[in-house]
Amino acid sequence: MRAWSRLSSVFKISRPSISASSSLSSRPTTSAPAVFTRYLSHSRPFSSTPLTAAAMKLLYPTSLKLDITSIEGFSAQLVPYSVTEPFPEEHVDADILITWTNSADNLKDGAKRLTKVRWIQSLAAGPNDVLNAGFDASKIIITTGSGLHDHTVAEHTLGLLLVAARRFDEMRDYQLQGKWPGHLGGPQPDRPEGKFTSLRGANVLVWGFGNIAKTLTPWLVALGANVTGVARSAGIRNGIEVVSEDKLPELLPKTDALVMILPGSESTRHVLNAERIKQLPAHAWLVNVGRGMSVDEEALADALNEGRLGGAALDVFDVEPLPAASRLWKAKNLVVSPHAAGGRPQGAEGLIAENLRRFIAGQPLKNVI
Repeated sequence: MRAWSRLSSVFKISRPSISASSSLSSRPTTSAPAVFTRYLSHSRPFSSTPLTAAAMKLLYPTSLKLDITSIEGFSAQLVPYSVTEPFPEEHVDADILITWTNSADNLKDGAKRLTKVRWIQSLAAGPNDVLNAGFDASKIIITTGSGLHDHTVAEHTLGLLLVAARRFDEMRDYQLQGKWPGHLGGPQPDRPEGKFTSLRGANVLVWGFGNIAKTLTPWLVALGANVTGVARSAGIRNGIEVVSEDKLPELLPKTDALVMILPGSESTRHVLNAERIKQLPAHAWLVNVGRGMSVDEEALADALNEGRLGGAALDVFDVEPLPAASRLWKAKNLVVSPHAAGGRPQGAEGLIAENLRRFIAGQPLKNVI
């Protein structure tokens, strides 16, 4: 059923060009005041004048090509906006804000001037940029794009693991020098002990076991890796054993590749510190696609340069872009990936449309922080 039909049955709104069907007229209806009582209670403090569906205004970013037709029909005014400029005065009365790659100044402007906004849908995996701008999560519903980046980040992670195992980075270095990397070609020992040369038979530890990990791990298993997850709570998830963090001292010494997919928060700052890096074998590789703050970059540079760690492939950093003075640029066996794992939300329109439907109906939204 089209969105307008759903709304017409809920709000008793008629559309001159469409006659009410018998199937709709036979369905039970809910009066507008009752619907918006639920809507207001879920949406937290609203305004003294109840909104009607026709009065709702949604701002969507032009930083991402969206199929707007897929979110039309909800009787909400859809307005495009620039994510790098202040919000136009005529649109500061918006009720809903969709964000994607907004500049810090743009979001700070929104936090000050979008005083009527009641729901923010970020298309990023996390809400940090929205919260840092000053939007009050106690008064505004904030939802994330969790799930929109699972495939792209998992795919990038697999690529970095293969770079680590097969040393494509070193081959490229030799190519630029016009040299033949003979030690990487020709007859090779099959998965020699004390080296990470293949995912087959490798012990891969995935720290941070959310949706991205659930997408990645079947691929790793298919390639023959022995995968263990690490999370705050233990259990079996998608057929993978997930242990709690207190098991790290037992697991790190047996790890060939450590994949980190942790969110950014004070509780995850430098969780991979010098002490934990020392627990990893000298041949182990680190792949980080979560948040840069979770790794002590100075301790990592020391371990790499001193030969106490096999290598690292990092897609995220404590400061981005990575400063020119960072030791990581020249650290041994380190691959710099410029926060390229995500950046391509897939299925954004579906999430927006589903949450918009729920928002109008006064139902719980998906991915609320």
